[in-house]
Amino acid sequence: MIFLIFITLILGLQVLHRRLLHQLFHPRFDRWVVGILVLIHLPLAFYAGMRLTGGGTSAVWLRPYARVGAYFQLLTVMDLLVWAVASLIWRWTHLWRSLAVVPPENPQRRRFLRQTSAVGVTLAAYGVMQGTMEARADPDIIRHELSFPDLPPGLDGLRLVQLSDLHSGPMVPPEQVQRWRRLAEGERPELLLITGDMVDSLPSEALAVAEAFRNFRAPLGCFAILGNHDYFTDPRPIWSTLEGAGFQFLENRHALVDRRGASLALVGLQDPMARHGHFRDITYGPGPQPDQAVQGIPEGAWRLCLSHRPSDWHLARRTGAPLTLSGHTHGGQVNLIPGVSSAFLLGQYTQGLYRRGTQALYVNRGLGVVGLPIRIGAPPEITVITLRRG
Repeated sequence: MIFLIFITLILGLQVLHRRLLHQLFHPRFDRWVVGILVLIHLPLAFYAGMRLTGGGTSAVWLRPYARVGAYFQLLTVMDLLVWAVASLIWRWTHLWRSLAVVPPENPQRRRFLRQTSAVGVTLAAYGVMQGTMEARADPDIIRHELSFPDLPPGLDGLRLVQLSDLHSGPMVPPEQVQRWRRLAEGERPELLLITGDMVDSLPSEALAVAEAFRNFRAPLGCFAILGNHDYFTDPRPIWSTLEGAGFQFLENRHALVDRRGASLALVGLQDPMARHGHFRDITYGPGPQPDQAVQGIPEGAWRLCLSHRPSDWHLARRTGAPLTLSGHTHGGQVNLIPGVSSAFLLGQYTQGLYRRGTQALYVNRGLGVVGLPIRIGAPPEITVITLRRG
C-alpha cells in the first residue's frame, strides 16, 4: 500500500510537470517527454520497492540511478511551486484585460513561464546544494536543563545525551556515524539514549552503528528503542548486533538505573510498525504497550520514557513518566517555507520541547536523512539534557 501511494505521488507530479513542459517548449518535443520521465523514474520506483520489501542488498547497483530520480523529484516539486506562483501572477496581472479567451499559444505567457521556471530551477539547485551541506555538517548540540518537582535528589544533575534517527545506510556513511559518536561522547553523558531508526531499512546497516558506538563511555549505560524503519524487516538481527556493542533495548519493557541512592526507570515503548513488518501482515510485536512496559517498576522509581513517535505521547504519559523522549519527525527535514515545519504532517509535535502539566516531551530532529541526503531548515541534532530537581 505504501509503495502504491509512493508511485501514485510520483505519477501525479509528472502529470503536472508534463503540463509545465508543454507550456515551455514546442509541441514537437512532447513525444519525448513521457519516455524521458519513465527513464528517470523507473530506477527510483524499482529501488524503492526493493528497499521497502527488504531486498535492497540485491539492487545496490541501482542506488545512484535512483538518487538521480529522487533529486529530480525535489527539483520538480520546487519548479512546480514556482510555476504555480508565476501562473497566478500572470492571471492576476491580466485580469484588467478583455475577458475574451486567451489563445492557447500565447507567446508572452510562454516567455514569462520560461523565465520564471529558469528561476525556479536555479533556486532548486541552490537549495539542493545548501541542503546537502546542512545534512553533512556537524549536528547542532542542543542543551537543556529540565526541572521536575518530583525528581529524587539522587538524580539531580543527571546528564544524558539523546540521539535519534541515525538512518545508517546508503545516505549515511559509517564515517559520519563515527563522527556523531565522538561529538556525543565529548558531552560526557552519564546515559546515552537512542530513540529509534538505527538503520534505513536493512538489518546489515546496523553494523556501522555497532562499530561506531562500541564501548561508548557512559557510566550508567547505553539504551535504545527501535523506530519504524528498524521494522521494515526482521528487527532481531539489529538487536543482536547492537546488544553486542553494549546497548540494551527497551521494547515494551524497562530497565532500572541507580544513581546516588535514587532509582531511574527507563521505559521503552515499541513502535507501531512492529505490527506491520515488510508493510504486510508480518508481526514482530504488539506495538506500544505502556501497561506491559511498566510492570514490576518499584515504587519510588522516577520514570523516563522512550517513544520513537511523538504522536504516541498519549501512550507514553500512561507510563507515568514525567519526561518522554522522541524523534521520528526529522524536524520536517525539508522545510521549504521559512518558519514552517513540514513535520506537521506527522502530528502536532514537530521538534523541541512541549509541556502538559507536570509532564514534558522532547522531540529530537534526528541525525540522518530519508529519501534524499539533504536537510533544509532542519539541521541534525544531538540533545544534551540535564535533569534538575525543582
